[in-house]
Amino acid sequence: MFPFEVFLAFTVACMVLVCSPGPDNLLAIGRGLSQGKRAALVSGSASGTGILFHVLAATLGLTVLLQTSTLAFYIVKTIGAAYLIWLGVKVLRSKGLFTLNPVARQPLRAIFLTGFLSAALNPKPGLFVLAFIPQFVNPELGSVTAQMVGYGVWFAFLTALGFTLMGVFASRLSQWLHTKPRFVDKLNIGAGLTFVSSGLAVALMPQK
Repeated sequence: MFPFEVFLAFTVACMVLVCSPGPDNLLAIGRGLSQGKRAALVSGSASGTGILFHVLAATLGLTVLLQTSTLAFYIVKTIGAAYLIWLGVKVLRSKGLFTLNPVARQPLRAIFLTGFLSAALNPKPGLFVLAFIPQFVNPELGSVTAQMVGYGVWFAFLTALGFTLMGVFASRLSQWLHTKPRFVDKLNIGAGLTFVSSGLAVALMPQK
Protein backbone atom coordinates (compact mmCIF):
# COMPACT_ATOMS: atom_id res chain seq x y z
CA MET A 1 0.00 0.00 0.00
CA PHE A 2 2.97 2.31 0.64
CA PRO A 3 5.70 1.58 -1.96
CA PHE A 4 9.15 2.43 -0.64
CA GLU A 5 10.11 4.77 -3.49
CA VAL A 6 6.82 6.69 -3.20
CA PHE A 7 7.08 6.83 0.58
CA LEU A 8 10.66 8.11 0.32
CA ALA A 9 9.67 10.83 -2.16
CA PHE A 10 6.78 11.84 0.09
CA THR A 11 9.12 12.01 3.11
CA VAL A 12 11.59 14.25 1.28
CA ALA A 13 8.78 16.55 0.14
CA CYS A 14 7.45 16.75 3.70
CA MET A 15 10.89 17.60 5.10
CA VAL A 16 11.25 20.45 2.62
CA LEU A 17 7.85 21.78 3.68
CA VAL A 18 8.64 21.45 7.38
CA CYS A 19 11.87 23.40 6.97
CA SER A 20 10.17 26.23 5.10
CA PRO A 21 9.84 29.34 7.31
CA GLY A 22 6.37 29.84 8.71
CA PRO A 23 4.46 30.93 11.82
CA ASP A 24 4.24 27.46 13.37
CA ASN A 25 7.95 26.63 13.36
CA LEU A 26 8.66 30.16 14.61
CA LEU A 27 6.39 29.41 17.55
CA ALA A 28 8.39 26.29 18.40
CA ILE A 29 11.68 28.17 18.08
CA GLY A 30 10.39 30.97 20.30
CA ARG A 31 9.22 28.50 22.94
CA GLY A 32 12.59 26.78 22.88
CA LEU A 33 14.40 30.07 23.46
CA SER A 34 12.12 31.36 26.21
CA GLN A 35 11.19 28.17 28.07
CA GLY A 36 13.54 25.45 26.95
CA LYS A 37 13.34 22.02 25.37
CA ARG A 38 10.13 20.84 27.00
CA ALA A 39 8.17 23.85 25.76
CA ALA A 40 9.64 23.35 22.27
CA LEU A 41 8.50 19.72 22.36
CA VAL A 42 4.97 20.72 23.36
CA SER A 43 4.75 23.45 20.73
CA GLY A 44 6.09 21.17 17.99
CA SER A 45 3.68 18.41 18.99
CA ALA A 46 0.80 20.90 18.93
CA SER A 47 1.62 21.90 15.36
CA GLY A 48 1.79 18.25 14.36
CA THR A 49 -1.60 17.69 15.98
CA GLY A 50 -2.97 20.66 14.03
CA ILE A 51 -1.73 19.08 10.79
CA LEU A 52 -3.34 15.80 11.83
CA PHE A 53 -6.60 17.69 12.34
CA HIS A 54 -6.43 18.90 8.73
CA VAL A 55 -5.59 15.40 7.50
CA LEU A 56 -8.63 13.93 9.23
CA ALA A 57 -10.79 16.81 8.02
CA ALA A 58 -9.63 16.26 4.45
CA THR A 59 -10.23 12.52 4.74
CA LEU A 60 -13.74 13.07 6.11
CA GLY A 61 -14.58 15.60 3.41
CA LEU A 62 -14.67 18.72 5.58
CA THR A 63 -12.00 20.38 3.47
CA VAL A 64 -14.09 19.73 0.37
CA LEU A 65 -16.91 21.57 2.15
CA LEU A 66 -14.65 24.60 2.51
CA GLN A 67 -14.00 24.46 -1.22
CA THR A 68 -17.69 24.27 -2.13
CA SER A 69 -19.43 26.33 0.57
CA THR A 70 -18.71 30.05 0.33
CA LEU A 71 -20.11 30.74 3.80
CA ALA A 72 -18.13 27.96 5.53
CA PHE A 73 -14.95 29.00 3.75
CA TYR A 74 -15.47 32.67 4.70
CA ILE A 75 -16.11 31.88 8.36
CA VAL A 76 -13.07 29.61 8.74
CA LYS A 77 -10.87 31.97 6.75
CA THR A 78 -11.88 34.98 8.85
CA ILE A 79 -11.29 33.20 12.15
CA GLY A 80 -7.91 31.84 11.04
CA ALA A 81 -6.74 35.16 9.62
CA ALA A 82 -7.83 37.08 12.72
CA TYR A 83 -6.02 34.63 15.02
CA LEU A 84 -2.74 34.81 13.08
CA ILE A 85 -2.86 38.61 12.88
CA TRP A 86 -3.64 38.81 16.61
CA LEU A 87 -0.61 36.62 17.36
CA GLY A 88 1.55 38.82 15.13
CA VAL A 89 0.45 42.07 16.75
CA LYS A 90 0.98 40.52 20.17
CA VAL A 91 4.55 39.54 19.27
CA LEU A 92 5.30 42.96 17.75
CA ARG A 93 4.02 44.76 20.84
CA SER A 94 5.60 42.58 23.50
CA LYS A 95 8.65 41.31 21.60
CA GLY A 96 8.31 38.34 23.88
CA LEU A 97 8.25 35.36 21.51
CA PHE A 98 12.04 35.33 21.33
CA THR A 99 13.30 36.40 24.71
CA LEU A 100 16.31 35.55 26.83
CA ASN A 101 15.14 37.50 29.86
CA PRO A 102 13.36 35.87 32.79
CA VAL A 103 9.65 35.71 32.01
CA ALA A 104 6.58 34.20 33.61
CA ARG A 105 6.58 30.63 32.36
CA GLN A 106 3.48 29.77 30.38
CA PRO A 107 1.68 26.55 31.29
CA LEU A 108 2.41 23.76 28.86
CA ARG A 109 -1.32 23.45 28.22
CA ALA A 110 -1.43 27.07 27.02
CA ILE A 111 1.62 26.50 24.80
CA PHE A 112 -0.02 23.45 23.26
CA LEU A 113 -3.31 25.27 22.68
CA THR A 114 -1.58 28.21 20.98
CA GLY A 115 0.40 25.92 18.67
CA PHE A 116 -2.62 23.78 17.84
CA LEU A 117 -4.91 26.72 17.08
CA SER A 118 -2.25 28.39 14.95
CA ALA A 119 -2.18 25.32 12.70
CA ALA A 120 -5.80 24.17 12.95
CA LEU A 121 -7.49 27.55 12.40
CA ASN A 122 -5.47 28.25 9.29
CA PRO A 123 -7.38 26.83 6.28
CA LYS A 124 -4.28 26.90 4.06
CA PRO A 125 -2.78 23.67 5.51
CA GLY A 126 -6.13 21.92 5.03
CA LEU A 127 -6.40 22.90 1.38
CA PHE A 128 -2.73 22.08 0.93
CA VAL A 129 -3.15 18.61 2.44
CA LEU A 130 -6.09 17.98 0.13
CA ALA A 131 -3.97 18.93 -2.89
CA PHE A 132 -0.65 17.45 -1.74
CA ILE A 133 -1.26 14.01 -0.25
CA PRO A 134 -3.53 12.60 -3.02
CA GLN A 135 -0.62 12.95 -5.45
CA PHE A 136 1.03 10.03 -3.63
CA VAL A 137 -2.14 7.92 -3.33
CA ASN A 138 -2.69 5.03 -5.74
CA PRO A 139 -6.21 3.51 -5.70
CA GLU A 140 -4.80 0.31 -7.20
CA LEU A 141 -2.79 -0.34 -4.02
CA GLY A 142 -5.74 -0.42 -1.62
CA SER A 143 -8.05 1.84 0.33
CA VAL A 144 -7.67 5.49 -0.62
CA THR A 145 -8.83 6.51 2.86
CA ALA A 146 -6.20 4.31 4.53
CA GLN A 147 -3.49 5.76 2.29
CA MET A 148 -4.63 9.34 2.96
CA VAL A 149 -4.56 8.74 6.71
CA GLY A 150 -1.26 6.86 6.57
CA TYR A 151 0.57 9.54 4.61
CA GLY A 152 -1.14 12.26 6.64
CA VAL A 153 -0.12 10.80 9.98
CA TRP A 154 3.47 10.55 8.74
CA PHE A 155 3.35 14.19 7.58
CA ALA A 156 2.00 15.25 10.98
CA PHE A 157 4.73 13.25 12.75
CA LEU A 158 7.49 14.79 10.62
CA THR A 159 6.03 18.24 11.30
CA ALA A 160 6.03 17.65 15.05
CA LEU A 161 9.55 16.19 14.98
CA GLY A 162 11.00 18.91 12.75
CA PHE A 163 9.51 21.79 14.71
CA THR A 164 10.57 20.24 18.01
CA LEU A 165 14.16 19.86 16.81
CA MET A 166 14.17 23.48 15.68
CA GLY A 167 12.99 24.57 19.10
CA VAL A 168 15.50 22.38 20.93
CA PHE A 169 18.32 23.65 18.75
CA ALA A 170 17.20 27.23 19.41
CA SER A 171 17.34 26.62 23.16
CA ARG A 172 20.99 25.63 22.77
CA LEU A 173 21.71 28.96 21.08
CA SER A 174 20.41 31.00 24.00
CA GLN A 175 23.86 31.63 25.48
CA TRP A 176 25.18 32.96 22.15
CA LEU A 177 22.07 35.11 21.66
CA HIS A 178 22.63 36.76 25.05
CA THR A 179 25.43 38.69 23.35
CA LYS A 180 23.16 39.70 20.43
CA PRO A 181 20.19 41.62 21.94
CA ARG A 182 19.56 43.56 18.74
CA PHE A 183 19.42 40.32 16.78
CA VAL A 184 16.82 38.98 19.19
CA ASP A 185 14.73 42.14 18.68
CA LYS A 186 14.94 41.62 14.91
CA LEU A 187 13.84 38.01 15.36
CA ASN A 188 10.75 39.20 17.22
CA ILE A 189 9.96 41.80 14.58
CA GLY A 190 10.45 39.24 11.83
CA ALA A 191 8.26 36.71 13.62
CA GLY A 192 5.52 39.26 14.25
CA LEU A 193 5.55 40.35 10.61
CA THR A 194 5.45 36.69 9.53
CA PHE A 195 2.32 36.08 11.60
CA VAL A 196 0.64 39.24 10.32
CA SER A 197 1.55 38.55 6.68
CA SER A 198 0.37 34.96 7.03
CA GLY A 199 -2.92 36.20 8.44
CA LEU A 200 -3.31 38.69 5.60
CA ALA A 201 -2.51 35.95 3.08
CA VAL A 202 -5.26 33.82 4.60
CA ALA A 203 -7.68 36.76 4.58
CA LEU A 204 -7.00 37.38 0.88
CA MET A 205 -7.01 33.70 -0.08
CA PRO A 206 -9.63 33.03 -2.77
CA GLN A 207 -11.93 30.04 -2.63
CA LYS A 208 -10.84 27.42 -5.14
